[in-house]
Amino acid sequence: MRYLLIGRGKMGRLLQASAAADGDQVEAVFGHDDLDGLARLGRVADVVIDFSRPEALAEICSYVRRTGTPLLSGTTGYAPEQLALLRSLGSCAPVLWSANYSLGVAVLVRALQTVADVLKPDFDIEITETHHNQKADAPSGTAKLLLEAIDPAHALTPVYGRQGSCGRRQKAEVGVHALRGGTVAGTHTVHFFGPDEELELTHRAASRQIFVRGALHMARLLAERPNGVYDLQTILFGE
Repeated sequence: MRYLLIGRGKMGRLLQASAAADGDQVEAVFGHDDLDGLARLGRVADVVIDFSRPEALAEICSYVRRTGTPLLSGTTGYAPEQLALLRSLGSCAPVLWSANYSLGVAVLVRALQTVADVLKPDFDIEITETHHNQKADAPSGTAKLLLEAIDPAHALTPVYGRQGSCGRRQKAEVGVHALRGGTVAGTHTVHFFGPDEELELTHRAASRQIFVRGALHMARLLAERPNGVYDLQTILFGE
């Protein structure tokens, strides 16, 4: 496989090293300072892998439209209109976006889709996410992914932290809380608080390598897909 990587951060460096270890080829790497070079590049890879920042989206979209190269994106912090722009690329290339490429998180999403409606009538739901002290956005993209799995109809009202005299918790609330510190790769817990019982579903990432392995695995599968917009649930579970 041949890759074009967007992002020179830690994830970008891990992707380069893992791709090389797998015998794959990284044809080019772009970062914030030289992203305009995409406009002068033709199709050189089987898949574009983007783990950068939302500000890079315009240049990436222009490249994918021009070359038809499949795009796998793990960039988080997108506004809704940016996600809509990203998904519009499905008309000219296979596109996969996920806030988290861990297989364990994909299974957690699947589990939440199964149990959430059973518990919602009697249980209060809260989400906590913990990341390293260098993470720039909050809540994490994975926390938003879990919230969507719990409440796809958007019937609940997200409350991002509580402070002061905020009143009693409302039944239709779902709390979303972000913790930052140290070198934590990522911990996400969904709490279900019911009458006289609690249920917690937690995923802990020991290192970013799980996201790297998942992204490269999905990139290989994406390269064989027809044009369209995909998610991990579709590819892993056939839905």
